[in-house]
Amino acid sequence: MEFKPPEQELNRFRARVAVAGVFVLICFGLVLSRFVYLQIVKHDYYSTRAEENRISLVPIVPNRGLIVDRNGIVLARNYSAYTLEITPSKVRNLEGTIDELSEVIEVQQKDRKRFRKLLDESKNFESLPIRTRLTDTEVARFIAQRYRFPGVEIKARLFRQYPRGELASHALGYIGRINKKEADVIEEDDEMAANYRGTDHIGKIGLEQSYENYLHGVTGFEQVEVDASGRAVRGLSRTPPIPGDNLILTMDAELQKIVDQAFGERRGALVAIEPGTGGILALVSKPTFDPNLFVDGIDPQNWDALNTSPDKPLLHRAIYSAYPPGSTFKPYMALAALMTGKRTPNQAIYDPGYYVFGNNTFRDDKKGGHGTVDMYKSIVQSCDTYYYILANDMGIDLIASTIGQFGFGAKTGIDMQGEAEGVLPSPAWKKRRFKKPEQQKWYAGETISIGIGQGYNSYTILQMAHAMATVAAGGVMFKPHLVRYIEDAKSGKRTPIEPTPIKTIPIAPEHLAVIKQAMVGVNKAGTGARAFAGAEYESAGKTGTAQVYSLKGAKYKEGDVMMHLRDHALFIAFAPVENPKIALALIVENGGFGAAAAAPIARQVLDYYLLGKRPAGPAAEVDAEDE
Repeated sequence: MEFKPPEQELNRFRARVAVAGVFVLICFGLVLSRFVYLQIVKHDYYSTRAEENRISLVPIVPNRGLIVDRNGIVLARNYSAYTLEITPSKVRNLEGTIDELSEVIEVQQKDRKRFRKLLDESKNFESLPIRTRLTDTEVARFIAQRYRFPGVEIKARLFRQYPRGELASHALGYIGRINKKEADVIEEDDEMAANYRGTDHIGKIGLEQSYENYLHGVTGFEQVEVDASGRAVRGLSRTPPIPGDNLILTMDAELQKIVDQAFGERRGALVAIEPGTGGILALVSKPTFDPNLFVDGIDPQNWDALNTSPDKPLLHRAIYSAYPPGSTFKPYMALAALMTGKRTPNQAIYDPGYYVFGNNTFRDDKKGGHGTVDMYKSIVQSCDTYYYILANDMGIDLIASTIGQFGFGAKTGIDMQGEAEGVLPSPAWKKRRFKKPEQQKWYAGETISIGIGQGYNSYTILQMAHAMATVAAGGVMFKPHLVRYIEDAKSGKRTPIEPTPIKTIPIAPEHLAVIKQAMVGVNKAGTGARAFAGAEYESAGKTGTAQVYSLKGAKYKEGDVMMHLRDHALFIAFAPVENPKIALALIVENGGFGAAAAAPIARQVLDYYLLGKRPAGPAAEVDAEDE
């Protein structure tokens, strides 16, 4: 064994110690430099991050604005209640957890179905309600066993309620949970995204959607100090939310109720307007639905029932569906003839009961005809032949340009989304509508049917009421609107929605007087006389019956036709004649004659609005064979 000199071993040891010492110094230097970097260079950055981790911003959802009618009747309000919510991302076995929860708190099958539907539409980290509107007993029962259910919690939520149920549901609309498409739109706008933090619901249709920016309010925030586990320790500061504005409507809820009752189980729509302002007094679509079903997320059973119903209760018939106006179109044709000089009031034709044009025979509804017919008689007795001839004499271009002034075939601009344009026929429209050249050509024979409100004519009930209100106002057209005031919920200050005149149609007073006199005659001695017998006010009206499908010359017999193919019944009116306070248009789908089915509904509506008379039940049909 070789022994090395002690001096050599000592030197080697010292070298190793020196290397180790240098290495330790380098490591210490690195630690020190990192320490300096973190504590001095990045002090502000990490101090801010630490503060952010210590302080959490909790959004405070504002109260949604109320919706009330013109007389202060509440149509949409809020209330607070507890919900049982599950965050899917925090639960290992979702179905098992729900099964265990149902042993503590009742969870029905419809609750499970609604939860699955929400789960499909929402993000995994969002808490979703499995039960809403918990009682105090249920809340206490869950809290006692809360430790068993990680990812499940009780939350206090504001709920929307429509205390009148189905009343005015198409006008009010409803709120529902924010879906992915709506969330994407919100996230694209930083300001909107901040304002909707903590908000689960948004207006879906109707006024709830159109006035969302007013109704929602401004979200508040609370600074909360939290511990390492994220639990709140204490509140630091609070920015209170600003409640949404209230909407005071032009609508009369009691009038709306009378209309609903007058229709009974029949399908249809009615729009009533205040002629001097454009304010909507009633906006009814029948059948209707309960908007409360949608607030928590509608369950599949109710959703299927609404969607598969042949009566289509979700369809907004008043502003979206378009119908042929039938003989309610005749007063406008007569007025157009006076305005363009194509007719004088006393100019008459002879009606043998038909009109021959080329190889086609257009028949009047009265066998044998009406004999000699002037303008007054053409409206009072609703003579088709008079308007067949008038339409041919005027031509489609003149009809379209003159009738179009009354708003037919154009959106009215009502403060609600989903309005349809309808169709005011013209050669230009036909070229836009059809692709094939042979379909685009306008044939002279097509003009004949236009004169009696058939053919391609197709308008919404809102448009018909809008036009009627314009006539009642002497040719002044106001923009229809449902909101009368926007009210600040805190101060109570009201900002009025001023009536907006769109235009004034240049109608000579003497021409307007002729049409009004004839429409008064309709309700006194014409097709509307039976429905308006004994009325304590003077009204102007016009009945209408619109074909759903072509009879090809055959005589219409209601009993021989399937219900969904029967004629629609229509009626337009305004009253009182000298100082009109209300103008309306309505349709009873597949109701038959307008004089029999639609006019009695209008009578009940006018009786209530003008006289305060409340009917005992739905409007009964009257015996009538004419339009």
